[in-house]
Amino acid sequence: MAATVVSLFLLGLIRVLTGAQARWWGCPPKAEQRIYFANHQSHADLVMIWAALPKELRRSTRAVAAREYWTKSAFKQWITTAVFNVIYVSRERNALDDPLEPLIEALAAGDSLILFPEGTRGHFDEPQAFKAGLYNLALKFPQVELIPAWIANVQRVMPKGEVVPVPVLCSVTFGTPMQVQTGEDCHAFLQRARNAVIALRDI
Repeated sequence: MAATVVSLFLLGLIRVLTGAQARWWGCPPKAEQRIYFANHQSHADLVMIWAALPKELRRSTRAVAAREYWTKSAFKQWITTAVFNVIYVSRERNALDDPLEPLIEALAAGDSLILFPEGTRGHFDEPQAFKAGLYNLALKFPQVELIPAWIANVQRVMPKGEVVPVPVLCSVTFGTPMQVQTGEDCHAFLQRARNAVIALRDI
């Protein structure tokens, strides 16, 4: 009950602060298993893209979040677990850890994912180079749609180092589904995926 109340409160707050405009430019908001992958400039990205999804999609879509940041306090851990149902990944791991294992388990269970392939926040007009995780997941789950997305202006709502959000009109633009092409190597695919995200910036 507490998680439901908080989720409704956050949804309302996000829409007041940002407008949370969802622009389904390249695909409709269908209840199909997908990996949404987007640019990453703010810790608020996770909340923004979650709020942009219709209610029926939010139930089965799990964001991938950095364990080191989102478990720093009991409240952050509770809200990301109980409200957003995130999948934690650790940036500090030993050679035996497979960072994709919890994502593979979620996809195998039928969940959709929200993934930020840069791995960390950027502070430039264009995303940093994408890491190989998206490619490896796409190879293992070829039936899952890969949906590029561009999150606009959210870094201005919660600038780095600030704790008080600023009202700014934001949007999430969802692009055309893509897949790994036959014979396409990791570098070529990741460059194509990054370009697909950037192409949504000015739509």
